[in-house]
Amino acid sequence: METNILDVIKKGTDEIIGEDLLVKKLKSSKPLVIKAGFDPTAPDLHLGHTILLNKLRQFQDFGHTVIFLIGDFTATIGDPTGKTELRPALSMDEVISNAETYKKQVFKILDERKTVIKFNSEWLSKLSASDLIKIIGSYSVARMLERDDFKKRFKSNKNISLKEFIYPILQGYDSVALKADVELGGTDQKFNLLMGRYYQSLNNNNDEEAKQVVITLPLLEGLDGVKKMSKSLNNYIAIDDIPSEIFGKVMSISDNLMWRYFELLSDIDNKRLSQLKKAVDNNEMNPRDIKIDLGMEIVSKFYDKNAALKAKEDFLSIFQKNKSPENLEMINVSKMPLPNLLKQIGFVPSTSEARRLIDQKALKINDQVIESIDYEISEGLHNLKLGKKKFAQINVKK
Repeated sequence: METNILDVIKKGTDEIIGEDLLVKKLKSSKPLVIKAGFDPTAPDLHLGHTILLNKLRQFQDFGHTVIFLIGDFTATIGDPTGKTELRPALSMDEVISNAETYKKQVFKILDERKTVIKFNSEWLSKLSASDLIKIIGSYSVARMLERDDFKKRFKSNKNISLKEFIYPILQGYDSVALKADVELGGTDQKFNLLMGRYYQSLNNNNDEEAKQVVITLPLLEGLDGVKKMSKSLNNYIAIDDIPSEIFGKVMSISDNLMWRYFELLSDIDNKRLSQLKKAVDNNEMNPRDIKIDLGMEIVSKFYDKNAALKAKEDFLSIFQKNKSPENLEMINVSKMPLPNLLKQIGFVPSTSEARRLIDQKALKINDQVIESIDYEISEGLHNLKLGKKKFAQINVKK
């Protein structure tokens, strides 16, 4: 095996458990089975998912088979990872609908010819009661409570459902059913991924070489720069967002978070990234210009260069041709009545004050004077000015 293959696989990973076994597997002539599971709990894949998808694509480019596993069965249980309370289960209708969108979106990154889409209901729904008892009976409650999230909930007397204990066990059994050589997941999934190694070994007379290699990848922070990117937290960039929205959201992140996005989402090499950081530190480059390049690269990944250029032009026409101060942080907001929006972004202390100022025609949106409190602001990017001294750049979402 060429050393550079392992170097490519290792780049950007957090941990590889079973690296020696991975080297051995890569040296073999047979294509490996690379597994990654996605519970369709929301209808959109986002940039956080693409860190894992890009790594899957690398395996495909080296000739290996990727199994994109849609956890339609496990999604009806709900992954307890990182949760402080019982997670609501989805209905099967919701799961099926979300799974369909996953199938459409995933091939923006993966090679369809080298991807096998599987649903874990194919084998999990066929397990009998005695099958399930046999599987879960080999794992102890004490070991399960070693999980940090379960441990915290147990100590604080918060409810832990038995089905939540079963979730990581079923995820582990997926690896047995698929005969996975390698499984990828986020760092928060490590316990669940190791469960696959445990059950593979158990089903093969404790053969160490029957275990899958586990590769964990870092979690991407959302637009807030604090919590991991998640649709439920409304801090995400969906890969199906229109180009202008993707570009605008990238431009909304902080300058510090920009470097993290470069590291995890960009194809830029480390040497060039170091040069850019140095140029910003020495005030030789404006971080906004670098962020524009990042936005264009990300849009190009899911659309093309022409779409990226158009998104850039639209952004500049809205935000840089208006007479607003430079280096304003973009604010992400949901659609809401205009007075409420002005209060939320800190322009006014109350909605009544907002109504008074709108009546006085003190508000401009994209250089247009707003004359009615019933004005409905559309989704997308907008430049706001209230009076002579208050400016804001906002991105309105559904």
